[in-house]
Amino acid sequence: MKRRAVDGGQPVRTKPFPRWPHYDDEEMQEIVEALRAGPWSAGSPKIRLFEEEFASFHQTKFGIACSSGSVALFISLKAIGIGPGDQVIIPAYTFLATATAVIDTGATPVIVDIDPNTYNIDPAAAEKAITAKTKCIIPVHLAGCPADMDAVQTLAEKHGLHVIEDAAQAHGAEWKGRKAGSMGTMAGFSFYQSKNMAAGEGGIITTNDEKLASLARSLVNVGRDVEKGWYEHVRYGWNYRMTAFQAAVLRAQLRRLPQMNAKRAKAAEYLSTQLAQIDGIDPMPKPPEVTAHSYHLFIVRVQPSKFGFQTKEQLVKAVNAEGIPCNAGYKPLNSYPFIAEKSQTPSPVSVAEKASKQEALWIPQYVLLGEKDDLDDVVEAFQKLRQAAET
Repeated sequence: MKRRAVDGGQPVRTKPFPRWPHYDDEEMQEIVEALRAGPWSAGSPKIRLFEEEFASFHQTKFGIACSSGSVALFISLKAIGIGPGDQVIIPAYTFLATATAVIDTGATPVIVDIDPNTYNIDPAAAEKAITAKTKCIIPVHLAGCPADMDAVQTLAEKHGLHVIEDAAQAHGAEWKGRKAGSMGTMAGFSFYQSKNMAAGEGGIITTNDEKLASLARSLVNVGRDVEKGWYEHVRYGWNYRMTAFQAAVLRAQLRRLPQMNAKRAKAAEYLSTQLAQIDGIDPMPKPPEVTAHSYHLFIVRVQPSKFGFQTKEQLVKAVNAEGIPCNAGYKPLNSYPFIAEKSQTPSPVSVAEKASKQEALWIPQYVLLGEKDDLDDVVEAFQKLRQAAET
């Protein structure tokens, strides 16, 4: 029996998985063009073209480039008028920015539980949390799997709420053929270096509402009226602009996205089939309504005891020691004191707590860009740990 690497044995894998972020001559050419043509920020044709191309790809009329996904959420909330006294419903299992974007407007995040089959927001839990102060709901398309947008939109229409999609991880994802970012009032995407489209940093807001698009464009450009002069500041705003170089890189990344997402999806299907045969691993299912999952993360639910460990963190450490990148994922938002003191959690978030403490193990998207031999190493690592637990 092979010894576990965590105990001093030889790891299953010693070579790296495909490099991320990925780039080639297309990014280089786009950057050189931006460098030579100028301007390097506001007014760059690279930014305008990227906004148009990204919005069109995601079935929306308008795209407003900005400096990060966090900013995209914040500006979207500001554009729809969210402020002090308002409440915004968000899922417990998401990145901090979903909450801090709300807090930064002066509004109160209302944290609700998640669906155990997707780890996305639980519409039933969201409805129970609605009050007279509720103005908006933010479904997060976790890992690139769209939330139940039928239920979210029904809920929003029933209670007169705005929907802001947190699509930071959902580039190219679809719910019943509708692209992520096209189904809410507005949406925010991220281009942080780990994302399926990466520019180091960056974000974009999508919307079909022309007035909101114009307002958002003003807010990210220091409150300027873009139809008037450079110093025509007509409202309080911020400098949250994207640079021409980021937009240049992202134009190339967008062209490559369909091919790479298809490869991720194929790899995820293979891993799901193989890992499901190992006692103690339950790959997250893809809902039938999800016509395209972007697999920013490949998430499996694990039972650490089946692998001989008392905690999920011990299992994560052992998998990493075998040369397979993975991590333990998010903590529930209400577990952070600096968020809890400025938010509300009206009901227990037991599903999110279970995902965080016991179940969820994340494998990053670049692993899915490997070949079959690379994916087989992932399977072998879990098999090795399972066999070691049986001896």
